[in-house]
Amino acid sequence: MRIRYLLLHAYGRGGTVRTVMNQANSLVAAGHDVEVVSAIRRRDAVQFPLDARVTVSTLADLRESPYEEPPRGLAARLRDRRRAHQLKSPAREIPSGEFGYRYFSRYVEDAIICYLRSLRAGDGILVTTRPGLNFLSAEHATGGVVRVAQEHMNHGTHRSDVRQRILETYPRFDAVAVLTERDRAEYAHLLPGTRIERIPNAVHSLDQVPSDHHTKIVLAAGRLFPQKGFDLLVPAWAKLVETFPDWQLRVYGSGEKKAELRALIEEHHLYNHVFLMGHTDRLDDELAKASIYVLSSRFEGLPMVMIEAMSHALPVVSFDCPTGPADVLTHGVDGLLVPPEDPDALADALGRLMGDQELRSEMGTAALLAASAYGPDAVHPRWEALFGELSERHEQGHGHGHGKDRRIAPRKDSDG
Repeated sequence: MRIRYLLLHAYGRGGTVRTVMNQANSLVAAGHDVEVVSAIRRRDAVQFPLDARVTVSTLADLRESPYEEPPRGLAARLRDRRRAHQLKSPAREIPSGEFGYRYFSRYVEDAIICYLRSLRAGDGILVTTRPGLNFLSAEHATGGVVRVAQEHMNHGTHRSDVRQRILETYPRFDAVAVLTERDRAEYAHLLPGTRIERIPNAVHSLDQVPSDHHTKIVLAAGRLFPQKGFDLLVPAWAKLVETFPDWQLRVYGSGEKKAELRALIEEHHLYNHVFLMGHTDRLDDELAKASIYVLSSRFEGLPMVMIEAMSHALPVVSFDCPTGPADVLTHGVDGLLVPPEDPDALADALGRLMGDQELRSEMGTAALLAASAYGPDAVHPRWEALFGELSERHEQGHGHGHGKDRRIAPRKDSDG
C-alpha cells in the first residue's frame, strides 16, 4: 500500500509529529510505501527518528536563507511580492479557533489545496492529522484517494467554530481515527453513520531502561505552551520544597512561555529546585534517570510522553484532565490522578510518592505493565488492517465518504 501522512509541520517537535513518525517507521518496515508530507518547513532536519525509506516532502518551504538573492526581473519580483502578501494574509477556509490557525496563512493554505486536488484514485491512503488539514482534505481531496482523518485531541477541547466544521466535514471521510474509547463514543454520537475507529498512539519502543526509583528527580516534558500547565506545576512544587529540599523538578521542552516560566520560578525562589532543561534528543535516557513523571496539562488527547515514561517503569502523578490520563492510568495502581488545575492536590500527590520509595517501585512496575498495551506490536497492526480494508473497499467501489464530496471551483480573488 501507498500511505501518505499530511502534517502541518513534520519538522516540529510536538506529540502528533512524534506519533506520526512512529507510525511511518512501523509501516515502512512492514513493506509499505510511506510518505510524510509537511505543509510547512521551518527547520533543516526532522526532529524525531525516521526510517530512511520514508519519503519526506514539503509543500511550503518557509526557511529563510541569508544567502538568498533578491528576485530578478519584473515577473519574479511580482511573484515574490504576491508570496509575501499571501504569507501575511489569513487562511480562508480554516476556522480561527483551530489551535494552529496562525500557521495557516493564505500561502500555506493554497499550497495544501493544490496538493490535495492533485490526488487521484490509486494514489493510496491520505492521512490528515489535525482539524485544519482534515477540513481541507474533506473539501479538496475529492479525486478518489482514500481519506482518513486523525484526531489527536479530545472533541470537547476544540473551540465552537472547529466543532461546527467537524460536524460538516468529517462524514465525508472513509474513517475518522480517535485515541480513546470516550472519544470514539462521543464522535459516534455526533456523526452517526461515519466510521469511527479507536486506535491509540504507540510508543516508539518498549525496550527501555527502567528507573530504579532511587534518584530524587521528578520529570515533566512537553512544549512550553499554556496547554501543558507548567504554570500550575511550578507553584505546586513551591509547596514541596520545604519538605523535600533535595528533590529536583526537571522540565524538558521548548516554547513560547519559557520567559514567563523562568519569571515564575524566580518569583517562587525555585531557581535551585526547578530546571527548564530545554529540548533533548535523548529523552529516554533522561526518563530512566527520574523516579516520578508528572503531567500538569489542562487538556490532552493521549499523552504519549507520559506513556513513554511508564515504559521506563515510572509512576505518574497527573491532573485528571479531559481524556488521556484516565484512559491510561488506574488511580492508586500505576499512578495518582488529582482534580484538574488544582496545584495543591498535585503537590499532595507528588509528596506522597516522593516520600515513599517502596510505593514508587510498586506503582512503577504496574506502570510498565500498563504501557505494554501501547507498544508498536500491539498498535501498528491495527493501522495496517484499517488501511488494507479501506483500500480493498475502494477497489471494489464501496468507498464510504466520496459520494458526499463536492468540488470547489477556484476562487477568483484578485490575489489568486
